[in-house]
Amino acid sequence: MKSTRNIVRVLIGFALLVGAAVPATAQRPENLRIERLEGHLTTPERLEFNQSRLQQLSLPDGFQIRVFAQDLGNPRNLAVTPDGTVYVTRRTEGDVLALKDTNGDGRANQRRTVMSGLKQVNGITVHQNHLYFVTDTQLYRANLLPGGQESKPQVLINDLPDAGQHPNRTLGVSPDGMLYISVGSTCNACDEPNEEHATLLRMKLDGSDRTIFARGLRNTIGFAWHPQTKELWGMDHGSDWRGEDKPPEEVNLIQQGKHYGWPFCWGDRQPDVYLPADPKNMSKQEFCTQKTEAPVMTYQAHSAPLDFIFYTASQFPTEYRNDAFVTMRGSWNRNPPVGYKVVRLRYQNGKPVGFEDFVTGFLSADGKTQFGRPVGLATMPDGSLLFTDDTNGVIYQVSYKR
Repeated sequence: MKSTRNIVRVLIGFALLVGAAVPATAQRPENLRIERLEGHLTTPERLEFNQSRLQQLSLPDGFQIRVFAQDLGNPRNLAVTPDGTVYVTRRTEGDVLALKDTNGDGRANQRRTVMSGLKQVNGITVHQNHLYFVTDTQLYRANLLPGGQESKPQVLINDLPDAGQHPNRTLGVSPDGMLYISVGSTCNACDEPNEEHATLLRMKLDGSDRTIFARGLRNTIGFAWHPQTKELWGMDHGSDWRGEDKPPEEVNLIQQGKHYGWPFCWGDRQPDVYLPADPKNMSKQEFCTQKTEAPVMTYQAHSAPLDFIFYTASQFPTEYRNDAFVTMRGSWNRNPPVGYKVVRLRYQNGKPVGFEDFVTGFLSADGKTQFGRPVGLATMPDGSLLFTDDTNGVIYQVSYKR
C-alpha cells in the first residue's frame, strides 16, 4: 500500500502569556511573546521488500547482512535464548512468535505461536529460564521448559497505566535482578494526571513492589545497563511539532529518583515555551535548571530511537565490545525525513562519545521512499545482530566476516 509525501504542510502559531494560550485575535500585550513554527507531515512511500533490496544497504567494511525471517507482518521486539530460539512480539497481530533455524542455513525454518490475543504487545525479554513480555497494561511471564517449549504464560500485572499516544511498553532486567518497565506519555506534551506515565517503573521479578524509578521520560522505549559500569542508559523521544530540528532525541544516564524534564523541558534543560502549563509553584526556567537532569548527549530530532542494546559478544571486532546499537525507526513530521537506520553509539570508559551509522539505505537519498523501519534488536548466540523491520515484516541478521 502506497503512502504519500508532504501531503500536509502545517503552520503552527503559538501565543503565550504567563503560560496560558491567547486567542490569535486578542490584542497583544507588551509582554506577549509570539512563537511561530513550521512543521510537515512527511511520509516516504513504502516499497515492498525483496531480496534485491539488500544490495541497497550499507554497512561498515567486513559486515554482511541477510534475512533471518520475513513475511512476519508487524514484528517489533526480540528476545533470544542460548539455544538460538528467537522470540518476537507482533503488536498489530497481538501475539508472540517463536522462531528457530533448525537446519543451519541461516534462516528461521520453524515458527510457532507462543500466545495470541495480546493487545499492543511490544516489550519482551528472557531472564533465568523465564520469558517476560508486556502489553500496554499487562505483564506476562512464562517458564522456559526443556525441549524449547514454554509453560502457559501467567499475568503478573494487569494495571499498568493506559496507553494513550505511546502504548509501546518495553522491559528489561537489571544486573541486580529487578524488572524495569518503560511507560510512555499519553500525549505529545501535557501535564500528566497519572504519575506513572512518562516514567521508568521498577519492581521485583514477580511484578510486586512497583515503584517509579525515574520521571520526565516522554518515551524511553530503548534502555539497557552498561556491561562494565552497570549504569542504566536510554534514549528518550523529543516532542513533536516544535520544529524540524528540535527538540533533540536524548541519551540519558537514568538514575533513581531523577527527573528528565518532559513535558516542561527539552534537550539541555530548555523550557518548552509552547506548553501552556507550568510546573507547580515555579516557572519552567526554575524547574528545568533546578529540578531536572540534562542529557549526556543528543541526536537529530524526530529520528525516533526505539531499541537500545549493548554489544557484549565476540563475533564483531574488539572495538565494538561494550558499545551500543540503537534502531532509528524514522520521522513522520520532518522534511526531509530522517532516521530509518541502525546506528552505533560508541562508548569510552563507560560514557558515550559519539554516534555513527551502522546499517543505512532503507531511506532513499531523496527521502521519497523507504523499505524498512528498524525497531527491535537482539544478539544471537554466535554474536551476530538481529533487528526487526515492523513495516515490511522482516528480521535482518548482521554478521562480521573475518
